[in-house]
Amino acid sequence: MEDIGNIFMEYTKYQYLGETGQSSGLPQPPFERPYDLSLPLINLPQVESLNADSALLNLITNRRSLRKYAETPLTIEELTFLLWTTQGVKKVAPSATLRTVPSAGCRHAFETYLLINKVEGLEPGLYRYLALEHKLVEINRDADITDKVVAACLGQTFIGLSAVTFIWVADAARMTWRYGERAYRYMHLDAGHVCQNLYLAAESMGAGACAIAAFDDDELNRVVGADGKETFAIYAATVGKK
Repeated sequence: MEDIGNIFMEYTKYQYLGETGQSSGLPQPPFERPYDLSLPLINLPQVESLNADSALLNLITNRRSLRKYAETPLTIEELTFLLWTTQGVKKVAPSATLRTVPSAGCRHAFETYLLINKVEGLEPGLYRYLALEHKLVEINRDADITDKVVAACLGQTFIGLSAVTFIWVADAARMTWRYGERAYRYMHLDAGHVCQNLYLAAESMGAGACAIAAFDDDELNRVVGADGKETFAIYAATVGKK
């Protein structure tokens, strides 16, 4: 398995991060904060002994980021499953939508864009998922659209080898309308909810996912047609068969 630290340095050397502890050669912080050794410790049951949903437990245990994919395309049914589990609309209420993922105040600020590379029945290109209608709309079928997304994501070539790359774009007004400036914190929390669902859904069908936060904001916004202020790319993730 590739060294995560090397991957991080490779992808972030293009970012304007400034000087960091890692780039300066400082030792990394401990994995856990120290605690008072005089306090009593309580043993917990071993996870294997729990009377829990074994299928869910296996999905969570086996989940990992996957950057190498088989040539096997996804079916349209598998893509639909991924879309439903990450942004599926269960109910439309007068002031909110209830979906398959949690969101602060049910605001659900995200629009899902898809870079399709290998999905049966769909031509390669950039699409958008219309969650309320449960349909796809074609955005860009230019031959170089995959190259543009890869370039915007700092040259991470596995994007071009995936079956599909999810790009979540935030419509800030949907969240700031209720929460003001604090909305920006909530949108980033919500992005984690959505991407974790994608990981587990992909794992359940013999595929893998890899979350992507290393990208040139201006370039990726330009590719998907976001203005970078009211709408902006907030997170992305690839999916492909193992």
